[in-house]
Amino acid sequence: MRKPAATKPAKRAKAKPVTKPAEPAMDVAVGRRIRDLRRVRQFSLETVAARTELSIGFLSQIERGLSSPSLRVLATLADVLGVGIAALFGASPSADGTSDQVVTRALQRPELKLWRTGVSKQLLSPASADNKLNLFLVHLEPGGSTGDELYTHDGEEAGLVLEGEMMLTVDSETWSLKTGDSFRFASRRPHRFSNPAQDAKAVVLWVNRVTGAG
Repeated sequence: MRKPAATKPAKRAKAKPVTKPAEPAMDVAVGRRIRDLRRVRQFSLETVAARTELSIGFLSQIERGLSSPSLRVLATLADVLGVGIAALFGASPSADGTSDQVVTRALQRPELKLWRTGVSKQLLSPASADNKLNLFLVHLEPGGSTGDELYTHDGEEAGLVLEGEMMLTVDSETWSLKTGDSFRFASRRPHRFSNPAQDAKAVVLWVNRVTGAG
């Protein structure tokens, strides 16, 4: 009687090494832009850290594209650098930050994607560090938010909800804004915004006026 053939032990699949995903190119581009603006103004990392109350290590990570900053952090950095958030879009600044561009084509819109928070901003007006009035198209993914913490920055802002719904908090009051609703407030008032929907994007036409830059 033939003995049954011995079964070979199953080979264990080799565990694949866990690799960290490459940092998004957007983080690298924004970090480089912040670094260039800082150098144009001849600010040290220590100076920016002291004025923003952010650690030198965190600022260094942002500049090297190793950390994805929130909109609140970007607004704080823009204030200290004496520009609006729009100055974080586009190419490196010139020595005086000026630009005579008038038109921005639809296919040439600079975009800032805050991929960790589900918020992206397309700059509709020409990019320049000295612009005091900037127009954005803000996209909020389902559940997208600027975070639980209220934040402030220089300027004034207004907007119109083009699609979906947006929750806007200014000071201690919160409003639900739907398609066709609009708003305006001074940016020094603590604020935050979010998309409460879990299955639909929100799109907002947003205007920012910088008062302290330049």
